[in-house]
Amino acid sequence: MSAADEILDIVDENDHVTGQARRGDAYARGLRHRCVFVRVRDAEGRLFVHRRTATKLVFPSLYDMFVGGVVGAGESYDEAALREAEEELGVRGLGRPEFLFKFLYDDGAGRTWWSAVYDVRCALAVEPQAEEVAWWGFLEEGEVLRRLGEWEWVPDGLAAYGRLRDWLAGRGVPGEPG
Repeated sequence: MSAADEILDIVDENDHVTGQARRGDAYARGLRHRCVFVRVRDAEGRLFVHRRTATKLVFPSLYDMFVGGVVGAGESYDEAALREAEEELGVRGLGRPEFLFKFLYDDGAGRTWWSAVYDVRCALAVEPQAEEVAWWGFLEEGEVLRRLGEWEWVPDGLAAYGRLRDWLAGRGVPGEPG
């Protein structure tokens, strides 16, 4: 089954399931669905950053400071966070990601999804999934901040990163517009 054929739960503005659709149809028709964003840090606290492959359905070849993806039909956010993190990092036995907060991402151009943000430490040797990750590295937070203006980043990841930084600093309620 291709990624476009994966079945997703379609949700309303309150994150209640209203139906199901193929992933490709959900993207093409701008149907609201669910996604997870997992911040991965190594034993030294460095952040896993990667460049997506050119074959990704959404935001190909852009940089991201999260691993993650869509939540499958009937799957919980927690299940999707662990599954996506292990798949993209190429590891097994990762600790369960810690749920931090959830927010509604809306780019104003028809792309909208409920986004659950997680955090996990990974002391395992990673072998990122070649179909998903074109380049990767563990970067210090200061290096990530410097690269924000230099690299082209996925817009939903940037939104999640901004909300995460505000949440960590105690400056905002992530689920509300800022």
